Amino acid sequence: MWTLQDAKNRFSAVVDAALAGQPQEVSRRGKPAVVVLSAAEYARMRDAAEARRGSFVEHLLSFPAEDVERAKVAARDVTF
Repeated sequence: MWTLQDAKNRFSAVVDAALAGQPQEVSRRGKPAVVVLSAAEYARMRDAAEARRGSFVEHLLSFPAEDVERAKVAARDVTF
């Protein structure tokens, strides 16, 4: 894991390692902050996530509406 200062000083090495297929972790103030990875690896991960996700319409249509009992609430009186 690189410290932020080391990663800034040796950014070319960070990028070269990421391009070689080794994601590079960078910490800030001793805590993990970011991961630098190649654009190809990012695109692969993004495409895989999108393929698993499905569409929003599919998500709505999969809702088990018959199994959910709606609350029976009386409307409250409002005076103006």
